[in-house]
Amino acid sequence: MKKTYSLFLLLFVAITAFAQIHEPAKFKSELKTISDTEAEIVFTATIDPGWHLYSTDLGDDGPTSASFNVDKMSGIELVGNLVPVGKEIEKYDNLFEMQLRYFENKAEFIQKLKFIAPQYSIEGYLEYGICNDEACLPPTAVNFDFAGTANVAGSTAAVVTPTEPTPATIEASEVASAQDEIIPEQRGELEPDALWRPVIDELHAFGEDNVVDRSWLYIFFTGMVGGFIALLTPCVWPIIPMTVSFFLKRTKDKKKGIRDAWTYGASIVVIYVAIGLIVTALFGPSALNALSTNAVFNILFFLMLIVFAASFFGAFEIRLPSKWSNAVDNKAESTTGLLSIFLMAFTLSLVSFSCTGPIIGFLLVQVSTTGNFIAPAIGMLGFAIALALPFTLFALFPTWLKSMPKSGGWMNVIKVTLGFLELAFALKFLSVADLAYGWRILDREVFLSLWIVIFMLLGLYLLGKFKFKHDDDENKIGVTRFFMALISMAFAVYMIPGLWGAPLKAVSAFAPPMHTQDLNLYNDEVHAQFEDYDLGMEYASRHNKPVMLDFTGYGCVNCRKMELSVWTDDKVRSMINDDYVLITLYVDDKTPLSENVTVYENGKKRVLRTVGDKWSYLQSVKFGSNAQPFYVLVNNEGSPLTKAYQFNESIPEYIKFLETGLENYKKQK
Repeated sequence: MKKTYSLFLLLFVAITAFAQIHEPAKFKSELKTISDTEAEIVFTATIDPGWHLYSTDLGDDGPTSASFNVDKMSGIELVGNLVPVGKEIEKYDNLFEMQLRYFENKAEFIQKLKFIAPQYSIEGYLEYGICNDEACLPPTAVNFDFAGTANVAGSTAAVVTPTEPTPATIEASEVASAQDEIIPEQRGELEPDALWRPVIDELHAFGEDNVVDRSWLYIFFTGMVGGFIALLTPCVWPIIPMTVSFFLKRTKDKKKGIRDAWTYGASIVVIYVAIGLIVTALFGPSALNALSTNAVFNILFFLMLIVFAASFFGAFEIRLPSKWSNAVDNKAESTTGLLSIFLMAFTLSLVSFSCTGPIIGFLLVQVSTTGNFIAPAIGMLGFAIALALPFTLFALFPTWLKSMPKSGGWMNVIKVTLGFLELAFALKFLSVADLAYGWRILDREVFLSLWIVIFMLLGLYLLGKFKFKHDDDENKIGVTRFFMALISMAFAVYMIPGLWGAPLKAVSAFAPPMHTQDLNLYNDEVHAQFEDYDLGMEYASRHNKPVMLDFTGYGCVNCRKMELSVWTDDKVRSMINDDYVLITLYVDDKTPLSENVTVYENGKKRVLRTVGDKWSYLQSVKFGSNAQPFYVLVNNEGSPLTKAYQFNESIPEYIKFLETGLENYKKQK
């Protein structure tokens, strides 16, 4: 209980941090000789929790694949391609819209070599991509440089160790080349290197980044919402007055009756939190995350929700074997003290399964995508507290029982309403399987059409236009029921423009991706004015306008989310297009530079080979960050105007970010 209480307190701790340089993968490279003529270069990575490092050959449309690249080579030839080794996870990614393979915790890549001359050397780099749930890092290189002697005629090859470059090995011409490539000659009145100077301290002086904290608090309240919904079902609501009355009447000591009711509520919390911990312990957070996006699992969950929906509509009744609840109930009657109360709470859990089961299942699936071990338990904690709250409150204030709404037809209305919602959410799970197998039976317009029909039917049901067999003959429609019908039908009408391509931000997390839509008339988007930092800064200086730097990536999922859910807002779009010069810099742009550039970053040698390398170097050295999306507002000298902004889909926060930058720019002028 103490551990649970500590976790509960942690829910209220805000977890935010300054923009920082992430290094979630630590690589070690070595050359191992296999025989007189063969060897392997082995790359071993240790990956921080929550990050996944992508495997090889994922295709051009996905995240950065691991690849082996050679700059110089003599006396050696490559044998085959780079081979991933270890526990590789494969799943379909909804946002990348493709099958992905990646590693968690540990990864290993092997490239085989063949010696063809006594003296050999090889120099190059391993490039890889890595992401977590909030951000992706730009393509990152692991440099290697091996040289040695091998007797290809039959003697044992020499032991080889990598040669680490030192500052002395970097020629002056290379440094000059880096200066020319990274800091091109500026036009106008700007200083040659002013735009590339680090401004990390200035940026941090504005405060913490506007990055969303999808903390345990969010998961906790999601669980509470599920618990409050479960309370109103026919499986739970009628039990409340009976249980509270039992505790108050079983003893003449009123304080003891109240204490027993509190214990009963606490037992409910313990039972459901234990369920969350057991589920995660059995499968593990990574397995749950993979399972939640597995096509077969989603088909099974789709079928399960369909069955539960049919049950809620009155087609049949789903119950756990009665002997289970009877056995627990009999045990509760034959025991006393805390064990008796705990068994009574366990009986409630079994009896209410037909109503709480679908809610709990959906909750566990949703929170499992966080990949956090404790997340399911936190969600179940919120669910259990909401479920146990009435038992303790009515025990403290028993007179409230008289004003408690009686069981009746309204409870069946709630049950049928849940059936409609389960039917709608079932389509979300079928959509995942449809994308994975490429059936194309649930394209975006088909999905939206079904949702429109479902929520329109729900509205008509709430208005009493049709009934199910368990509904009573009451013809009066209450105010609450009327407003619920109004909301449902309004939501259905809201989705209609989506059939022609409207983005529908409210359902973007559930509906299939836009590319599955056959007819799309929507083209109101924000486009960058420049994709080159120096040219964009020169233009902004000439026109006396502030600059919005958008560090992004072709494979950055959260970047696309921000562009769809935030940049499409009328005010945001207007401010970006009219008040700023938007410079979008793709950190995974594979366009090669005219020549490789050697630089030192945080004391380590780094070779810039592509345009993307150049922009990721700018982001890390100038702003002290290497995660995308990353938005920073700067003046014409490259100094920040306000704190940076990362992944946070709050439109008011983003507008405030843009307005603050504009105000500070005007003050400087």
